[in-house]
Amino acid sequence: MVFVNWARNQSGTPAEVRTPSSVAEVVRAVRDAAASGRRVRMVGTGHSFTGVALTDGIMLRPGALTGITAWADDRVTVLAGTPLRVLNELLAARGLALANMGDITEQTVAGAIQTGTHGTGRDSGGLADQVTELELVLADGSVTTAAPGDDLFDAARVGLGALGVLTTVTLRVEPAFLLHNRRRKLPLGDILATLDELTTANEHLDFFWLPHTEACLVKTNNRSPGPSRPPGAFRRWLDTVFLENTVFGAACALGARLPDLIPRINEVSAAALGDSESIDASYRAFTARRDVRFLEMEYAVPRDRLAQALRETRDLVERMDWKITFPVEVRVTPPSDAWLSTAYGRPSAYIACHIYRPTPNPAYFEGVEEIMTRLDGRPHWGKLHTRDASYLAKVYPRFADFVRLRDRLDPDRLFTNAYLDTLLGG
Repeated sequence: MVFVNWARNQSGTPAEVRTPSSVAEVVRAVRDAAASGRRVRMVGTGHSFTGVALTDGIMLRPGALTGITAWADDRVTVLAGTPLRVLNELLAARGLALANMGDITEQTVAGAIQTGTHGTGRDSGGLADQVTELELVLADGSVTTAAPGDDLFDAARVGLGALGVLTTVTLRVEPAFLLHNRRRKLPLGDILATLDELTTANEHLDFFWLPHTEACLVKTNNRSPGPSRPPGAFRRWLDTVFLENTVFGAACALGARLPDLIPRINEVSAAALGDSESIDASYRAFTARRDVRFLEMEYAVPRDRLAQALRETRDLVERMDWKITFPVEVRVTPPSDAWLSTAYGRPSAYIACHIYRPTPNPAYFEGVEEIMTRLDGRPHWGKLHTRDASYLAKVYPRFADFVRLRDRLDPDRLFTNAYLDTLLGG
């Protein structure tokens, strides 16, 4: 079997594929791999753009490790292979919700946590910051539980699968709530001049700058007492299916054939942006649909360097005369205490650059990466970048501690692959 990720830019052929349906079967796979001199990795749904999930040994598919195993008023324990979209539905049926989440729900719980999926939030962090307990199968085949106060807990929440195979996760939840979603068109210059006000005034801020224009689509989500006013079925289809996917996909395809038209295409898209409001369940307001395939690089920079990073990115695109169809996305999060969280120890801002999958532009990513690394940026673990252990050790205060813990727990590198060898050292 050949494994291919969602973006179709990563592929690999494992020696064996297993679909464990219990922790005991994960333990057996880990012990079999160790006994036969092979490596083992648990793969998610392939939404990472890097080779983080690849293995030439035993690949574990988590499709049978799904569902909720324990409920409480403020906690839920879920099997690692549960898709986020399924978790959202199960929580909603019980009147519960996650405090924050990213905008894609196809990933598994474990895959999203292990690669640092973060969403956007003034006060609430990414999924790793909502974890209260983890269960892992370690390289020696033992099963362990990591809880607050343990180094393993702070290391394994964003663990890249390098410390063990994650089998269950306990997440903090809260009573279901509504979000007042506003979508507005604002000029980039106005946003740069009022970044502090925007980030402090809104619980969740997400904006998209359309290259070759001054237009930004600004999305804010703030808690609302209601009543609920969700977008109608037609409006939801028009925005999330037709405009953001069908029409946008056609624009990308046209730009791929006629690149010189891209600035004009983006101007037309900018003119079509309009304001809208709705009040809806949080998990629906947070999430979006993404059908057009792309490649992505995302960096987290200190929040106080966001304006500089954006200005330099805009100036670079104009100077190099690249034709970029996809918007540049910006989000923010508070500090995290997970060792390899991109927000570890500092309020962070995220700048994500995308390119249409059929027309990759490595120079664009390289140029933006130079800006981000000069500003002490940290690359998203599941998105394209060229950083290695020597760089990462400079921007993560607990990086050496993570590597030492990995050396102790997996001295024979049972859980490694080529991507992790670059990130953490061979």
